[in-house]
Amino acid sequence: MNAKDLRIVFMGTPEFATTSLRRLVAEGYNIVAVVTTPDKPAGRGQKIHQSDVKVAAMELGLPVLQPEKLRDEAFLEQMRALEVDLGIVIAFRMLPEVVWAMPKLGTFNLHASLLPEYRGAAPINWAIINGDKRTGITTFLLNEEIDKGAIIEQEAVDILPEDNIGTLYDKLMLRGAELVLRTVDKIAEGGYETVEQMHIDESTLRQAPKIFKEDGRIDWSRDVESIHNLVRGLSPYPAAWTPIYKDTEECGSLKVFTTHIERAEMGVECGTVKSDGKSYVAVAAADGWVYLDEVQMAGKRRMAIKELLLGWRDVDVVKMA
Repeated sequence: MNAKDLRIVFMGTPEFATTSLRRLVAEGYNIVAVVTTPDKPAGRGQKIHQSDVKVAAMELGLPVLQPEKLRDEAFLEQMRALEVDLGIVIAFRMLPEVVWAMPKLGTFNLHASLLPEYRGAAPINWAIINGDKRTGITTFLLNEEIDKGAIIEQEAVDILPEDNIGTLYDKLMLRGAELVLRTVDKIAEGGYETVEQMHIDESTLRQAPKIFKEDGRIDWSRDVESIHNLVRGLSPYPAAWTPIYKDTEECGSLKVFTTHIERAEMGVECGTVKSDGKSYVAVAAADGWVYLDEVQMAGKRRMAIKELLLGWRDVDVVKMA
């Protein structure tokens, strides 16, 4: 079957999915509908927010479906009427079987890791946080288990020392779009082989659960490389952070966006701060110093440490913990 003749429904929500959607349309694939999350109030003004995928779909002139519930009969009737050949899911909600099993050729997902490693909501973050030198992207057929369907295609991507979540996200988003196109073509050709991942011992795998605020708190008793990788894996968003103490009292907090490290024999307590008051701030860790390069004090904007020091008069008496 010609891949361009397939009737495709695309499902997704964030920016990560929009690059694949735009590439599919640009290359002439037949997207008969886009499914995304309902509009909802967001931010201080509670203005109605549309998902990135909806915005892209509207720009491309594609029909948009926004069901509150994926099992809603009205939505299912709309899906049946579309006579879908193939479903594509990128960063969307968990689908019920009645939806993912509906397309004649199945539904596949693009996941930002080399499955079965890093199943879960935050695979890009955790790969950097754990200090990996390589990650990748995977397309797999959906089944009843999250991120455990049969693997169709994979591509490895190097994690460079200078990468953070922002730069690696962009690389995987672009490479992922190309993998999606290849996967659609492979499915259209038929007779393709998959790799099962259902029966792998879970205890041997690293997981990628959702990132919560406490996950980003810096533990200064850890080694400098682990702290540096935590900062990289959460920069620019949501950002690693640390409380600041003065005379044992918490007096604020600091988001940390970039760091560099210096290994050294340590004779001071972890969390101890040293600074010349002009050009650097370093915090003691288990095996060296972590130099803070770009930070954001609570209530202020992000800035280079030299700029922050222009107004940070008590840096020499604070402690991180």
